[in-house]
Amino acid sequence: MSFFDVHESERPGAPTVLLSAGLGGAAGYWAPQLAALKARYRIVAYDQAGTGRNKRDLPDDHSIAAMADEALAVMDATNTHKAHFVGHALGGLVGLDLAVRHPDRLRSLTVVNGWAAAHAHTRRCFELRLMLLKHEGPAAYVRAQPIFLYPADWLAKNAARAAQEEAHGLSGFQGVDTLKRRIAALLAFDATPHLAHLRTPTLISAARDDVLVPASMSEQLAAAIPGATLDIAPWGAHAINVTQPAEFNARLLKFLDVSS
Repeated sequence: MSFFDVHESERPGAPTVLLSAGLGGAAGYWAPQLAALKARYRIVAYDQAGTGRNKRDLPDDHSIAAMADEALAVMDATNTHKAHFVGHALGGLVGLDLAVRHPDRLRSLTVVNGWAAAHAHTRRCFELRLMLLKHEGPAAYVRAQPIFLYPADWLAKNAARAAQEEAHGLSGFQGVDTLKRRIAALLAFDATPHLAHLRTPTLISAARDDVLVPASMSEQLAAAIPGATLDIAPWGAHAINVTQPAEFNARLLKFLDVSS
């Protein structure tokens, strides 16, 4: 069974957009973007190593660089020479690593609620999530996850959806060791020394009310990348592409169209 999906565009010969999810790692995270993107672009989305259809043991030294190598392998397997890379949080770090080491494979880079290097607040959030996982187990970890993803009022209005996501997240839980290694990889990542040398057209997208990754981290990231476009929405939280899909899709398409 393949761990990646290819959605051919309605437009023949359309450029490819490669979608890379965050810590959850699943291609399905991008469902709110598929229809809008497919009208103009070919889409490739994949389950990251250790997650979804790509479940397997990860080495102790698993890294963002290894995840970037996996993204390149997906590009090769789907006959994608160059792609617009769109990454959410951890997925955005994968894109940054590609922009540093393989800029010739990218048409553009979009980082959604990502960072150059995790700072104290984000580290505290992940440390608390790991403590919850250790002492209360996967069910408590999965139940707490929406608090870090969604605005409080959105979550209250979408309780049924959150319950469905919780059940799905628990049934497909990536495993304690896998999760710990993936979190260790994202916390160890630091692209700061390389940002001034990036030349890939870049969009830094963020939400002002993200409680996991403060918008200031996106502001710092955009300021460090020459020519980067910064777009900060006032509302939408960490999973802004889910909570504000129409607005997010419009901003993303505007950037991709200019960068194609």
